[in-house]
Amino acid sequence: MSILIKGVTLDGHKKDIFIRDNLIQKIDDSINLSANVQISGDYKAAIPSFINGHTHAAMTLLRGYADDMHLQDWLEKKIWVAEAHMTEEDIYCGARLACLEMIKTGTTFFNDMYWFWKGTARAVQEMGIRAAISAVFIDFFDKKKAKEQIEINMKLFEESRNFGDRVTFTLGPHAIYTVSEGSLKWAADFARDHGLLIHVHLSETQEEVENCIRKQGMRPAEYLGKIGFLGPNVIACHGVWLSHKEILLLKKHGVKVVHNPISNMKLAVGKAFPYERLKTAGVTISLGTDGCSSNNNLDMLENMKFASLLQKYHHKDTTALPAREAFQMATINGAKAFGLNCGEVKEGALADLALIDLQRPELTPHFDLYSDLVYSGNGGCVDTVICDGKVLMANRRVENEETILEEARRCAFDLIKRASHSNG
Repeated sequence: MSILIKGVTLDGHKKDIFIRDNLIQKIDDSINLSANVQISGDYKAAIPSFINGHTHAAMTLLRGYADDMHLQDWLEKKIWVAEAHMTEEDIYCGARLACLEMIKTGTTFFNDMYWFWKGTARAVQEMGIRAAISAVFIDFFDKKKAKEQIEINMKLFEESRNFGDRVTFTLGPHAIYTVSEGSLKWAADFARDHGLLIHVHLSETQEEVENCIRKQGMRPAEYLGKIGFLGPNVIACHGVWLSHKEILLLKKHGVKVVHNPISNMKLAVGKAFPYERLKTAGVTISLGTDGCSSNNNLDMLENMKFASLLQKYHHKDTTALPAREAFQMATINGAKAFGLNCGEVKEGALADLALIDLQRPELTPHFDLYSDLVYSGNGGCVDTVICDGKVLMANRRVENEETILEEARRCAFDLIKRASHSNG
């Protein structure tokens, strides 16, 4: 399979891009090679497609279902009740909708943690994008539950090899307040033995920090360091309440941190993400949307804008987190965090890229691509998406999108109906 993109704007210059199989083979002023697919780059800009560093994909089914509620009420009365009735088919349906939304907004990789691992993996395999997928590991400090979770994850790890190169199995111990020390240690050991990433929530709320200090006599990152959990394979999500000492500890162990600005603001976690301190310490920072019940979309361009504006507001500094840095969080930084050969449009990189429609009013007059995309653009500006050397969207059309939308609507309302009936 080969693709030739003719006359596209790349880094401010007109270029041709030739893709063979799943790699960008050649970028030049003019390429005269035959290709299976030829795409006109007129009035389009080529960019690396986006990397969503933290989400719960199938929560698309709960989008808009329980908004503007206090956090505990939201969890206990709505979200957990609905999740208790989810099936693998629900997860597949919701994850397929998430994949569609991500493709439509320029994302070709996401880092996921949710129930029914195989449901999400099936959706990813079918839709043509990439994902690091973890099953939620929660034992609530129960030894029997811990044993069950370990057995489930070991089995899924073996079965994950059947899902192809675009699906990466990861471990997903939820957080220090839902997973026992023994299970956290097992996850760290198993991940090191098998070369796996670990996906974990860390220091999202003040309550999490205070409870850890009360129980362990130290803060969350310090506790994870003490038990040997931290390492360069750990993807720590949120990190809003990290102390300076913890930031240095994360850097020492090579931990990657994912910022989720919209979710943090919507759930009122009470503090701004310490971007400048993490950046100064040299920690790799990427960007995530979180799930659709706490965002409520998967648009990484919107996420970039919120990330930048939150830092400017917090620091009272208009130069904080510039547009280009916000863009890098969702591209090259994400690629570095997840060990991907992408995040840049260059020869030898994976053919994961997007074409931006420059004939959009919000991108006109177009002085600077990064400013336009981050501050005025949105996912609707994405015209074409290529992942693994295959065209997933052309002229904003994705195969079978109407069917995916209709089935997701049916699935979501059926889920809530089941949950409501069982809840009285």
